[in-house]
Amino acid sequence: AAVGAGLLRRAAAPLLGRGVNGRLRRGFERAAPGYDRHAGVQREVTARLLERLDFVRVDPALALDLGAGTGDAAARLQARFPRARVLAADFAPAMLRVARAARGVRLACACDAFRLPLPARSVDLAFSSSTLQWCEPLDAALAELLRVLRPGGLLLFATYGPDTLRELRAAQAAAGIDGGVNEFHDMHPIGDLLSAQGWADPVLDAERLEASYASPEALLRELRGVGSRRAAPGAPVSRARFRAMLDAYPRGGDGRVRATYEIIYGHALGPAARAADGVAAVPLEAVGRPAKD
Repeated sequence: AAVGAGLLRRAAAPLLGRGVNGRLRRGFERAAPGYDRHAGVQREVTARLLERLDFVRVDPALALDLGAGTGDAAARLQARFPRARVLAADFAPAMLRVARAARGVRLACACDAFRLPLPARSVDLAFSSSTLQWCEPLDAALAELLRVLRPGGLLLFATYGPDTLRELRAAQAAAGIDGGVNEFHDMHPIGDLLSAQGWADPVLDAERLEASYASPEALLRELRGVGSRRAAPGAPVSRARFRAMLDAYPRGGDGRVRATYEIIYGHALGPAARAADGVAAVPLEAVGRPAKD
């Protein structure tokens, strides 16, 4: 189904998140102008996720980049699929303004992941990198993606697992700081959720990336620079506890600190449509395994 720019403009305003979502959105709004200077990990994850398109057959008419941020993935998807309409969707309008100005993203929509202003079964490729960890409840976000994906369409995502920032979490615990790092979903429950919702052929795997920083303060500056924050407000942290956390953060022999990022990759297909007689109707392009060179 065609997506009209007028529909997107009309739908965007009332769909912006409020409450906890609104708090997160304000953090990303403030981070937008400097986001690209700090988003090294996010760019690497996006690049690795895009590489996985080399092993599938997909030629989308409409591709959705959910959580597009400043448009890195949307621009790369547009270059990869020049005939496609690539919709960059994000709940932070300031991020999308950067995407338009810096990367020439043409079709953008400020909207909530739980209520996408798209018709059912209209999306051929749903792509999401470093976004689903912010979507709570996760089942509602995945159900909305399932609604807009056409039968046999491809969902491809990368999110963060529970080992992410484990060094920072341990240092905060040593300093008596509770809940300073967000909790992340494990890979297996995500797979179970996809299966329970009716996604076809869900496949997940994980890897760990290690980033190096000059100091714990440098890590924290990067996290603030990309808009990361607690999903819900926490108790204020005293200067003494903050200093204790910095002192407890493990350092390598070179004096630098490391941060682990557990990356969960997943893909699944929209379930086949059901014909009127109850027989599954499978789109031809969804038949077969990923093509190999």
